[in-house]
Formats: sequence, structure tokens, C-alpha cells
Amino acid sequence: MRFLGNVLAVIVGLLVFSVMSFFLLAGLIAIISSSEEEVKVKENTVLVINLEGRVLVERSNEDEPDFSSLGLFSGVPTIGLTSLKNAIRSAKENDNIKGIFLKPGTILAGQAGIKELRDELLSFKEADKFIVSYGELYSENGYYLSSAADEIYINPSGFLEFNGFASEIIFFKGLFEKLEIQPEIFRVGDFKSAVEPFMLDKMSEENRLQTASFLNDLSEFALNEIAEGRGIANDRLKEINQQMLVRKVKDAEALQLIDGLKYEDEVIDLMKEKLGLEKDDKINTINISRMNRATKSKSRSSKNRIAVIVAEGEIMGGRDESIISSERFKEEIRKARKNDNVKAIVLRVNSPGGSALASEVIWRELEEARKVKPVIASMGEVAASGGYYIAAASDSIVAQPNTITGSIGIFALWFNAQGFLNNKLGITTDVVKTGEFSDFLSPTRRVSDMERTIFQAQIEEGYDIFLSRVAQGRDMSKEAVMSIASGRVWTGNQALENGLVDVLGGLDTAIEIAATKAGVEKDYRVVYYPEIKPWFERFLNQFSNEVQAYYQQKKLGNFYPVYRQIEQVKKYEGIMMRMPYEYIIQ
Repeated sequence: MRFLGNVLAVIVGLLVFSVMSFFLLAGLIAIISSSEEEVKVKENTVLVINLEGRVLVERSNEDEPDFSSLGLFSGVPTIGLTSLKNAIRSAKENDNIKGIFLKPGTILAGQAGIKELRDELLSFKEADKFIVSYGELYSENGYYLSSAADEIYINPSGFLEFNGFASEIIFFKGLFEKLEIQPEIFRVGDFKSAVEPFMLDKMSEENRLQTASFLNDLSEFALNEIAEGRGIANDRLKEINQQMLVRKVKDAEALQLIDGLKYEDEVIDLMKEKLGLEKDDKINTINISRMNRATKSKSRSSKNRIAVIVAEGEIMGGRDESIISSERFKEEIRKARKNDNVKAIVLRVNSPGGSALASEVIWRELEEARKVKPVIASMGEVAASGGYYIAAASDSIVAQPNTITGSIGIFALWFNAQGFLNNKLGITTDVVKTGEFSDFLSPTRRVSDMERTIFQAQIEEGYDIFLSRVAQGRDMSKEAVMSIASGRVWTGNQALENGLVDVLGGLDTAIEIAATKAGVEKDYRVVYYPEIKPWFERFLNQFSNEVQAYYQQKKLGNFYPVYRQIEQVKKYEGIMMRMPYEYIIQ
């Protein structure tokens, strides 16, 4: 019977797999077919920008089809900042595009990314074209972005989050105590708080100070831009935000944060009036991907190139394509350095840092490139710790006012699991060694005083190297760097005041500076590295991971973020230059 049961299970499994494969293949064929259609922009067209639930990343494949119709198999709902900006610029220049219908919703992005996109929307309005924003739910980020629109509407039963920023950190000290696992922590810098979740049950005073400082700066900057966009006095808007005076959507209308409460069909009718259409007429619309396909490449044919090397994610060794892997990026930088057609390099950094060794490998390659051609760093949402380390190897650093940067410090983390193994699992260990330190920092026992002394000295040396790299790159004394280092996190505004960045602006500003320094400001084209793999190859690579993550999230619910952080712990072993980017900013 067991044999027959196994056979039946296999047959059922094959049938289910075959049915799923059929529908998946049919969906892919339909999507591919639609993506290959020639796209023309009709007269009186509106560009629809739907950001609901999407994660803003630096780049996405311009030719990638829209997988939203495949549900579970749609992959990570990301959207590229570069693609968005290109589409908005093309729409601004295209006479057939009359306006933008913005649906920001609950976009997941950092403040600097939102600002860069918001600035592009403001530029679009200079062409005397309209932007109408609508949503059922507006996150604080979504509303900040929408403040660039001419008109903002919310569903009468919708919700607007407008209550300021809060940063929440998850602490694991109690968990490790219950498991009898002892974190062995080495660090330099009073503000190097990446290890605090493992040693404390609440924020240290230093961490609370720096968090309050950069959150207040981020909030003030966003409120100033919203106040200008909505024509509301700064002090009044600040009061509305801090006291959470928007508690019902009617409050948002009464306080002039929005222009009205309307259903989506009513907003569409409003846009028809702007387009001179009758109520029964249909609006011609186009989305981001089709807008970019409709626009013929206007890249200059010049052989002069500005290479934009996009460094997004954690910094680690190896060749992992999903992060900033040292071997991969070393090769990309070296190719750009040796290519005579590349006249300057722009390093676009969006990283909380990571491995100290991997950061040093990338820094070295950038330093070599800097000897033969201009190297400009452009900071995205976050460029801290190792992210700042690699940016320091540049002629100029450009950051947004609300970029998160700094965190010049270093730490290392090991775990002593002796209590867990002995008392919880009944496992013991024994060792034979040829030297006193042959089992240096063994995870099956506590760290000895001599081991701690030896390793702390290595950490101190790493911190000294970090300070030297920054001092060299910023033309500052080591003492001056130390006064603003110690692991402290700064906003771009604060970093400018402290001499850690040179110019406030986005990627375009950095590219212009690079072209000017290279003497090719009127004759160049921009190329991006590393190259993005074809969408189908990335889809297949991510498929199994997405299914697994989907079911884990469904199973764990609200505990999924905690599970993800625990999974990250195993990456922390070794010497790290990393900020505590698991801040949950609400």
C-alpha cells in the first residue's frame, strides 16, 4: 500500500506540475508577445505611473515584461528609478503626452530616491503639462512624492498616513539569553550601533541621539518640500504632522493636504475635462515600460563615454550578482579604467556597507582608476559604512540632502554557542591543537581574554585604515575625520556641513560633474555597468526563491521581518563596515 501511495503521489505531483507549467508558459508567451509590439504614442495620451506596493531600485531591465498578471509568479515587484526618470523625461518632450496620472500608494523607497523621482516630476510640469495623483491608501512616502502633483485626490473611504517618522529596531538580546548563545562583540565607535540588537534590549543613548538627529533632519526636509508644493505654511504643516491631525480622510481635505475625496472614475472624468474629452470618451494611456519602448534612443553617437557603475546592496566578497561583490565590481571598475573610450567613472552607491575586506578591494580598484580618469561618487538612498568607504575613493562626492551616509566605524561579531550546545542539545566538544591559538575564536566556547585582546587590536587597526582612507579621499586630517566618525550616521545635509560630501544633488548632477572634469561636457554618452541579465534568465533564477519567500511570509505573517533579520545574523561573522540599516522607518 505504501508503494502504491508513493506512486499515486508522484502521479498527482506530475499532473499538478504539468498544469502549472502550462498556464505559466501560456502567460509568458502572452507577455512576451505584448512586449514585442511596436509602441506608438497616440494624441492626447496620459502617462500612468503606478507605484502601488512596488520597491524602488536603481535599475530595472527596460525590456522586462509586466509580470503582474501572473500573481504568485510575478517576481519581486520592483521598479527602476532610471526607467521612471527616462519615461518622465520622454513624456515631457513628447507633444502627444498631455499629463501624468500618478498612483503612488504605498511605494517602498528611501527618502533620497523619492526626492530624485519627485524632482523629475517637477521638471515635467515645466512643460505646462498636468500631474494628477490618486490613491486609496497613501503612505508618507507616497504623499511626499504626490506633493509634486497639481492635484491630489483620495478615495472617500481611503487613508492618508501623515504622522511623522518613527524608527524601530528589533533587539535579540533576550532571545540569545534564552538560547544560551553569547554574542562576542568587537567594535570601534560609540555610535557603531549595528551590534546593539545582539547586546542590548533597547537603544543606547548614543544611538538614540543619532537616530533622533537624522530622523528630524529627514522630516524637516520632507515637510519643507511638501509645504512648498501644497502652499501651506511650514509651521502649520509641521503641527499637522506632529500632532497627527489627519485622522480621517476628511481631515486631509479640510487641512488642504489634498484637493478632494473622489473615486477613481471621478478622477478619470476630471482628467477627461483637462484633455477636452467628453465623459463617454476613453483616455489614451501608456505605462512606463511602453513609454520607454516607444521612445527611440537619443543617446549621443559619441565614442566618449561616462561609465555609471551601479553599486546597490550589501558589500561582500565573491561574485554574487545580487549584491556588491568585490570580485565582480573589481573587474567592472578595471574594465572602465582600461577602456580609452570611458572618459570618467560615476560610482552610484546605494549600500549600507558590509565586509571590510571586500570594501578595501573595491576601494583599491577605484583608487587606481582615479589616477587616470575622473571618478565621481553619487550617493543614493544610503551610502554608509562600507558604502562610504568605497565612495571616499573619488574626486567628488554627490549626495541628496536626505541621503543616509557616514557611519565611519567598524565591528566584528562572533557567537559562543557552548551553552546552547551543552545545555539545550546535549552536545559537547573536545579539541586537540598544536598551538595555543589553533582554535582561535571557536564558536563552541567563550572567547579568552588574550583572544579578545588580539582581535580587538585587529579591529582597531581596521578602524585606523578606514579613517586614513577617508582622510586621504576628503583631504582632511585624521583627527578631523575622527571628530565626525565613531560610527555616527548623518543625512546628506549634515554630511555636507561636516565635509563628508561636496555637492547636493542626484545622479544627473554627478554625471554632469564627471563630464566637465573629463572635458567632454558637450560630447558624451552614458553607459551603465554591470550589465543587467536578460529578464527571462533573471526570472528563472529568482522563481524558486520567490515561491519559498511567499510561503514563508504567508506562514509567519507579522513575524516575517524578525525571521529575515535572524537569517541575516549568519552574514555578520567577520570584520564588518556596516550601518544598522534594519531601522524600520515608519
